[in-house]
Parts: sequence; C-alpha cells; structure tokens
Amino acid sequence: MAVGGASIIPLDEASRVCSQLRAAIAHDWLVQYAGSERVVEQIRELFPGARLMTTLREDQRLPPTLRCAETSFLQAIPGAVSHHEWLLPLMPLDWRLRGQIDDVDVVISSSHACAKAVRVAPGIPHVCYCHTPMRYAWDFESEAERFPLAVRPVARQMMVYFRWWDKWTAQAVDLFVANSSAVAARIERYYDCRAIVVHPPVRTDFFTPAGDRGDFFLYVGRLTGYKRPDLVVEAFRGLRYPLVVVGAGPLRSELERGAPHNVSFRGSVDDGELRRLYREARALVYPVDEDFGITMAEAQACGTPVIALNSGGALDIVAHGTTGWLIPRQDVVEVRKAVELVARREFDPAQISQSAQRFSTHQFQIAFLGAVVSAVEARGSRYATT
Repeated sequence: MAVGGASIIPLDEASRVCSQLRAAIAHDWLVQYAGSERVVEQIRELFPGARLMTTLREDQRLPPTLRCAETSFLQAIPGAVSHHEWLLPLMPLDWRLRGQIDDVDVVISSSHACAKAVRVAPGIPHVCYCHTPMRYAWDFESEAERFPLAVRPVARQMMVYFRWWDKWTAQAVDLFVANSSAVAARIERYYDCRAIVVHPPVRTDFFTPAGDRGDFFLYVGRLTGYKRPDLVVEAFRGLRYPLVVVGAGPLRSELERGAPHNVSFRGSVDDGELRRLYREARALVYPVDEDFGITMAEAQACGTPVIALNSGGALDIVAHGTTGWLIPRQDVVEVRKAVELVARREFDPAQISQSAQRFSTHQFQIAFLGAVVSAVEARGSRYATT
C-alpha cells in the first residue's frame, strides 16, 4: 500500500530543491484546456525543463507551454482527438510501449484515467496528482453518454478489467496527491492507498470582487448530462429571478427549446466576460457532484456565493450558510428552495473572496512542491533539504 505525506517546506526552499531535479510529467490527453490541463500547465511552470508526455494533443486548444508534449501512436488514428474515449482500450498498451523512464529524478503523473500507468524505473519516485480514480471504470454510468449507444454494453463489461488494471497500476505510485478530500477518500477506497490533498490552482489574482451585484443567478459549465444544466434550468421555471447559462455542449439546443422565458444562454465566453458575470451574479447555481469544482472556486474568489450539492469537491469549497448554500440532493425543488433563500440572504463578498484564497496559485505551489520534495526525500535522494 502506497503511503505518503507532505513536508511543510518554505516555497523558496522547495523551489531551490526542485530546480535541481530532472522531471518527467505524464498526462492522460491534452485535447482541451480545462481544469486538469491548467494543473499540468502549473506543474510544468514549476519544472520548466521537464519532459511532457501525453497520448493525444490538440494544439489549437492549448497554450504554447503544452504544445511541446510528446504524443503516442494514437495521435495518428483518424478522429482520435475528437473521440479519445473510444481509444481507452488501447491506452494501457500505449503507456506500456513507451518503455521505462530512467533518466530523471522524479516522475509526476497527472491522472484521471491512465497516465499513472507510466512506467518508472526502480528507485525513481513517482508522484501522482490524481484528479479522480478513473470514472470510466468506477462510475461508468456517469460517463456512458460519451460512448455510442451501440457500444455501451461492451464498454460496460470492459470496465471490469479496467477496475482491476487501475488498482494494480496504483500500487506503483509512491505518493498520491488528491485534488479534494472526496477524491482522497476514493483513492483510499478503490486503491487502498493514502493520499494527501492539494487543491488545484485557481487564479484568485484575476477572479476578484468588484462592482455591484445584479439581479440574476448564474450557471457555468459544459451542457452535458453529468453537469445537470437541465436541473438548473427547470428549477427556474416559475421563479421571478433571471438565470444566465454560460457554456456549450450537446444539450444546448434541447435546453434552449424548452427553457422558460427567464433563462438566457450565452454560450462560451472569454475570461473577462466570465469574471464580470461572476462579479454581478447573485449566486452561482452549481448542483454538480464534482471531483473539485474550479468553477465554484472562481465564483467564490469573486465574492459570489455558490449553491452547490452537499458532496464531492463542494465540501472543500463552500461553507454552508457563510460562503454559499449546500443542498442535500440533485432535485428541482431543493434548487428552487435554495435560490429563494439565497436571494433573501445577505452574504459578505469580502469574506467569501478571502475564503477562496486557500486555492490560490501560490498556495498550490507551496503544497505541491512540498509533496514532491517529500517523495524525493523518502527515496533518499541527494537533493534532500537537510
């Protein structure tokens, strides 16, 4: 059983040690620029000379710092980037064929699927930043919509193998770093491994309070079944408050056709517009069972209360009654009740924003570098801080 803990090390000391390390970073796939990709970007900033590996890469959606990632034979398959989930059966083989990494001082995997299976030579510490144990394997039904209807029965059966493989590859990790307390609990339950929690970096220097509150509520997220935009839209039917929906996805047309008159759709927006909407909204309505939930943390950094589900990453982000409101289940009536309550309640934007500073990029750097140094020291590295 892999067990680890992070040292409490000043940022400058941890940075000094890590600047001497040769590192390799492995990430599942780089086909969009969202939460896990931003984590990889931050890790690579901490280790700027690191070798970066992935399976698939879509350069048009990535910042320059991630376009250098080495890809695999999967990149040459037509349609692979847009349908990467269909290639899951090949990904264990992909990481196997790469061979052992033996020319670095530390290997860091950023994994929500297969990247933690990267092969590491004996004696080299392997730190896994785990966004979640593979949802495809452990919670297939929440991801089933990503697969064509005709292949879902086969894919469902295949996940029996993936659960075994996922747990087996976890045993080669020296230190698991989870992005939330909920994910740390899953790691222990599924892998029988302990994990420390380091929340992903949030741009709290960009997402800040300013201006006056409007009269609308806000939803931000992919318009897919898992994110439950249908629940939020329906909850506003009959309410006197407007709802602004930000995000794109396969459910948009259907949602727009059936939406009540007080719901408007903005599609994808740039960061500046998103920040303005966060700042002006009465609250973010986000009843999603997330691994962490960077959207919630960004809204809180802008001083905006969040109506969230009482589970998953929200438990680390939202303080019930102080920085938002937690509902017991994904239910239209519960969302409506919370909206009515929050609309009448006074929240302190400064207190909410201050609470979100726990998730700043600076705090991530301190905690993650401390974790890496701990793993290196545990291996008896010549880079020990003592």
